[in-house]
Amino acid sequence: MSERSEESGSGTSERVLVAGATGGLGLRIVRALAARGASVRVLVRPGTPLDRIDPLRRLGAEVVRVDLLHAATVTTACSDVACVVSALNGLADTILDAQTVLLDAAAAAGVPRFIPSDFALDFTRTAPGRNRNLDLRRDFHAHLDRAPLRATSVLNGAFMDMLTGTMPLIQFGLRRVLCFGDPDQPLDVTAMDDVAAYTGRAALDPQAPRILRIAGAVTSASDLARTASEVTGEPFTVLRLGGPGLLTPVIAAARILAPGRGQVFPVWQGLQYWRDMVEGRGKLEPLDNDRYPGLHWTGVREVLGRR
Repeated sequence: MSERSEESGSGTSERVLVAGATGGLGLRIVRALAARGASVRVLVRPGTPLDRIDPLRRLGAEVVRVDLLHAATVTTACSDVACVVSALNGLADTILDAQTVLLDAAAAAGVPRFIPSDFALDFTRTAPGRNRNLDLRRDFHAHLDRAPLRATSVLNGAFMDMLTGTMPLIQFGLRRVLCFGDPDQPLDVTAMDDVAAYTGRAALDPQAPRILRIAGAVTSASDLARTASEVTGEPFTVLRLGGPGLLTPVIAAARILAPGRGQVFPVWQGLQYWRDMVEGRGKLEPLDNDRYPGLHWTGVREVLGRR
């Protein structure tokens, strides 16, 4: 565990800029910053509907409409900011192109700190070429690490919220937890609210290190089966589909049958992420959960109980 931060617990007057604030994670980060008394400026694209902007304004955020590929206007928007937080979500045109403009603008405006849109398993420890979305983040880091400002990546494993949604691990109708490889392989998962709360604290921490690793829970297929059984009152068992290597041909087939061109998270991309997790690639350790005291860490039981 890391040494606890000296960041204040009662509020701050610092201004933080958030890009990608109309997304699910970005809005949560703005809410977390506002709750700590930070002044928040958000960048939204021209043409963003008012119903996506109104929640940000109700939180007290200053809303700036800007083309994220127009360097001069983005630089102006970064003036008088202590930290830029990117919650941008997309493919190369967003994670590489728009985020690079944002980074360069922050540096040009003299912003001292930058938090990139990483929010994933530890791709600094995974092999290139096996996960498209993680490769984009790795490529962005090549530019980030040359920038004249202090960068902090928050890595959180998978979003715990997906256990009852798009992540196929728990098949509630079949009362099965799907597994490739070892059913006791540790898996890092963190609720999106908790990621946002932690990121808000990191944005206000001038001493935040280059990488912060967090996990709201470290679970496994076996653990998920036990928890699902307890929460639902129905017996769940682990269904082992094969070794992790079986996912590689499955991913290749999915890329042909369901290419999902232009989609950020097509089926095959989710399978790539799953493969990294069940192989133990990108396991988060050591964890930095205790750096900011007073945070609530949502458990798997709590998430499954909301279903």
